Amino acid sequence: MRAVAEKFLWPQVPAEYRQELQGIADGLKAHGSKLDVMDVVVMNASLELPYYYDVVARQQGKPGDVKIGEHCSAFVATGSYTKDGRIVMGHNIWTDYVTGSRWNMVFDIVPASGHHLIMDGVPGLIHSGDDFGMNDAGILITETTISNFHGFDVKGIPEFVRARRAMQYAESIDDFSRIMQKGNNGGYANAWLVGDRKTNEIARLELGLKYVTLERTSDGYFVGSNFPVNPQLRAAETDYPNDPNFGDETRHRRWEQLMAENKGQIDVEMGKKFETDHYDVITKEIDPSERTLCGHIDRSSRGMKGWQAPYAPAGTTQAKVTDSALAEKMSFAAGMGHPCGTEFHAKAHLDAHKEFDWQRSELQDLKANPWIVVAAQSSPQSEISRGQQLP
Repeated sequence: MRAVAEKFLWPQVPAEYRQELQGIADGLKAHGSKLDVMDVVVMNASLELPYYYDVVARQQGKPGDVKIGEHCSAFVATGSYTKDGRIVMGHNIWTDYVTGSRWNMVFDIVPASGHHLIMDGVPGLIHSGDDFGMNDAGILITETTISNFHGFDVKGIPEFVRARRAMQYAESIDDFSRIMQKGNNGGYANAWLVGDRKTNEIARLELGLKYVTLERTSDGYFVGSNFPVNPQLRAAETDYPNDPNFGDETRHRRWEQLMAENKGQIDVEMGKKFETDHYDVITKEIDPSERTLCGHIDRSSRGMKGWQAPYAPAGTTQAKVTDSALAEKMSFAAGMGHPCGTEFHAKAHLDAHKEFDWQRSELQDLKANPWIVVAAQSSPQSEISRGQQLP
């Protein structure tokens, strides 16, 4: 991975971000770590490197050898769908619990150029990774990965560079789309959900390598649960299964239900309910699993084909929701761990499922933490402090 990053990714990293990556490496060294800047680059590219290795495996006639992970449930709505007619956006991240339990940082960055930005992330990254954030130009950004995608251009610009650049420099939906498409390497292919609180417009940029679709509206919604939208992209760039019971499809149907049932009522509180929803459209019961918007693969005998085995310690590990009013104050509601209220206890789970015992030294409990409001430290408002618990 270090060799691949140095050969293909590092030459495309601009000086501004090389300085940040080197600064992280210098900090590690100061604390006695042996990791260097190329290790930090690999960490930042960890979500897109599997796409490179998948292409290599396919060239060697070994498709399916590489598991491309990370799944999410996200929405953005505006106009007649929201309570105040302005934008509401929400996102939860799905990951293995070893990783997700550490996805607990918020970056509040005032760069020398570009815009003040705030986003969630993991220690060591210069981008969000699961991509939920906003800038002071009024741009709100999130995404969900395109499931079963394949394709990677070694001559392209790393996804982590484009994602950070878009969060920092975009001043409009057109800006965002242009930045993400320029030099697109196909890595970490996503359906990006974007809002511009200045114009009240929202968009979905489905960014494949060969096929790119930009949809936008000032009265409607876009949802994401890892399903491909463009039929050409689905056919040519994915191995997406034709299975109505596939978890990405069941979550898609649930999103459509929730949007229809709650039209005109969507706000931050409603968004939190969406992101912690445990309704299974197949069984028509409350049953948290890989088929529900709030994912609990650790409770599923089916697992998640192509990514996680049955009962794997994986699923939703945190969630965020914001609206135009909160975004004006550079803030959002966030719930770490399982904000749905369902706890995960590592020792008990590993004792019951010894096939995952190799994770024992690193796997942590996931508590049912309360939702809080996180705000940029230099935000001009004062009524919301960093980490203040919501009423």
